[in-house]
Amino acid sequence: MIDSIFTLFERFGGEHYGENASQLQHALQCAQLAREQGCEDGLVAASLLHDIGQFLNGAGDAAATQQRDARHEIIGAAFLSRGFDRDVTEPVRLHVDAKRYLCTIEAGYEASLSHASLLSLRLQGGKMTPAEIEAFAAEPFGRQAVLLRRFDDAGKRPDWVVPGLETYRDLLGSRLRRDHAAG
Repeated sequence: MIDSIFTLFERFGGEHYGENASQLQHALQCAQLAREQGCEDGLVAASLLHDIGQFLNGAGDAAATQQRDARHEIIGAAFLSRGFDRDVTEPVRLHVDAKRYLCTIEAGYEASLSHASLLSLRLQGGKMTPAEIEAFAAEPFGRQAVLLRRFDDAGKRPDWVVPGLETYRDLLGSRLRRDHAAG
């Protein structure tokens, strides 16, 4: 599983998908922000892997080239669920909803988003309805998804050099489900 993830980063990590930082830079910066905030290992792993769905089924450039939401968060969470537990997969699955949630409840949040995030926000449904806000607030991993979203927004600096992907191999290995790690 970890080798598959690293191969995806090798193949697609140089893509930008409308952002200033490459996908690899973005992932590493998000994970570094989670580490700096003292987050649990599951959230550090989720921060690193939250956009892995962009690398699958052509999801990465679907917003810009096809004007559609490819649901990279759902694709990514499903892919990761083959080897990781919910402490990794659920923040990944919810990070788009966290953006929609923050746009709805926090004044000025939407204005702080990058151009690419604003484009995808429109395709992802825009601000939440009151019922959606209530449902998101009840999500067991909603708090972690909001933290991940904040790392997602801050981790887009093209010149910020952080530790490389290989430094996360042991952490990811420690997060693999026992049934997957053994076989």
